[in-house]
Amino acid sequence: MPIAFSQGFTPHPKISYASAAPTGVGSEAEYLEIGLQAPVDPEELRVALDAALSPGLDVLEAVIAGPGSLADRIDASHWRLELPGVEPAEAEKAVGAFLDSSEVLVERMTKQGRRSFDARQAVTRCEVAGAPDLPSEAVAVPCAIIDLVVRQVTPAVRPDDVLSGLRVVAGLEPPVPPRVTRLAQGTLTAQGEIADPLDADRVDVGIGER
Repeated sequence: MPIAFSQGFTPHPKISYASAAPTGVGSEAEYLEIGLQAPVDPEELRVALDAALSPGLDVLEAVIAGPGSLADRIDASHWRLELPGVEPAEAEKAVGAFLDSSEVLVERMTKQGRRSFDARQAVTRCEVAGAPDLPSEAVAVPCAIIDLVVRQVTPAVRPDDVLSGLRVVAGLEPPVPPRVTRLAQGTLTAQGEIADPLDADRVDVGIGER
């Protein structure tokens, strides 16, 4: 399954990632496009890629790309933020203050230096979810879980920017680093849900058709 390369003096493999997750976070929903030199069966490609990756990096599905770019189908991400040591009631108070604010300015170091931007407008959902179930013999440790949906804007608003915003508006300071996981990414619907960007490609077509 030879990968196609770009033209020119320094050819590069035709692989593009759509909204790759920030360093240091987990993800259950990453997407990429691969250009091949010849048509292949998507399931054969999935199996070959999955076998080549390290344990824990799993390729769940491969489809034949339809018209348009993958990046055009992704405009939002759904995240789970686990805050060990933070009481849910404390997180709810901070989230309420964040949502009640018309603007929440945070700072981040960029390639152009330290930059200030609004972390509020990109957030379409931010709520404290229920605590996870624990075994009966386990010692209960406070752990607030925030369910977060963020639209893609420029500059990008990341989960750590939202956490910075919670600190700005309510002084929320998790005692240990949070655990952040991307659950989904795709097109934000009018109902506030995220549509899978591969839905349009899950059709019964012959190999090589588009």
